[in-house]
Amino acid sequence: MCSLEKRGNLFILTLTGQNVEHRLNPEVLSSIISALSRAKAESTRGSALVTVSHGKFFCNGFDLDWVNATGSKQEAQQRFDYSLDCLTQLVQAFISLPMPTVAAVNGHAAAAGVVIPLCHDYVVMRRDRGVLYVNDLEMGLKIPELYMAFFRAKTSGWALRDLVLRGLKIKGEELLKMGIMDAVYDGEEGVINAGMKMADDLARRKWDGEVYAEIRKGLYSEFCGMLGIASKAIGTPKL
Repeated sequence: MCSLEKRGNLFILTLTGQNVEHRLNPEVLSSIISALSRAKAESTRGSALVTVSHGKFFCNGFDLDWVNATGSKQEAQQRFDYSLDCLTQLVQAFISLPMPTVAAVNGHAAAAGVVIPLCHDYVVMRRDRGVLYVNDLEMGLKIPELYMAFFRAKTSGWALRDLVLRGLKIKGEELLKMGIMDAVYDGEEGVINAGMKMADDLARRKWDGEVYAEIRKGLYSEFCGMLGIASKAIGTPKL
């Protein structure tokens, strides 16, 4: 689950709950989507959002215990597909959010959990602990084309190849060299404080959130077109 706190123009989204690996099921995803809807409704010019978590994992992918707690493979597949649909709704909510977003990654992000930090505009990570791990190859799963477009939007070249085709557990320093992380810091307190400072600095720019969201959609035009949220004109510039 999650909580949302508002401090001035800064929204702090925290992944919480007994699910210490912060695994994703429809209930958890719905909770995060609801928090983002609230942030969007309460946003003003100059808002920003930072996402944090506590513990060893930032997000360890889908809740496969929930997926497999059924009476048949068909029902398990239906639960998996439903989880994927909910994840897509979450990605859409992040991309459409009218404010800059920062993820402060304090631990591991694996499988579908890699999508969560990469939904953000900026990502900072611990230097001393945590990896990103796209393990679809290890699990024998094809990455859906929508999410291949997502990864192409967020990285490119050899970094994209290594992320999706080598099954590597990639640490913060290497992710920084690959251009996937914006910065790395020591310790939980260090990365969370850095994420909050980055978000606060962005909030101080007092940008128009609607304009910001539309520029973001234009930046990831292929992916947003597939999501059905392509950028649109919102007005004429002031001369």
